[in-house]
Amino acid sequence: MKDKYLKLAGIAGLLIVLDQVTKAAVLIKMPLYHSIEMIPGFFNLVHVRNPGGAFSFFAGQSSFLRLVFFKVVSIAVVVMLIYTYRKIPKTHPLLSISFALIIGGATGNLIDRFRFGSVIDFLDFYLGSMHWPAFNIADSGITIGIFILIWHLLFKKMPDNLI
Repeated sequence: MKDKYLKLAGIAGLLIVLDQVTKAAVLIKMPLYHSIEMIPGFFNLVHVRNPGGAFSFFAGQSSFLRLVFFKVVSIAVVVMLIYTYRKIPKTHPLLSISFALIIGGATGNLIDRFRFGSVIDFLDFYLGSMHWPAFNIADSGITIGIFILIWHLLFKKMPDNLI
């Protein structure tokens, strides 16, 4: 059991560190709303703040509502995932990785919400004038973790004790 939680702490911790280090670099090196073209027509580094959730969900709501909602939801998700993580059998290592990625990503963005009241985003992918919403390393971890979780759900790879 101890090894299982070391794996969780290692993966989630590494994601949190990578996320916070990259965000710190953006804060130090780039003024807010600045953009650096990296691959013309495809990728920029930017410095933007997202007061909402994924894809700016709730961004137009009052700042108090957003902060309370996203802090409470993020903490609840992290606690629920840590609690559920203990039930993942050793026969499902990819599922445990998905939980660790979601926990690490949610925690990385939660740190921003407590520090700044919004999340720092800096990866901007686009084709011509069509931009994917800017995101960060924490968002990437959450997204990959959710895709792995969905794969387990779709192909009935979920342990019975988790459903």
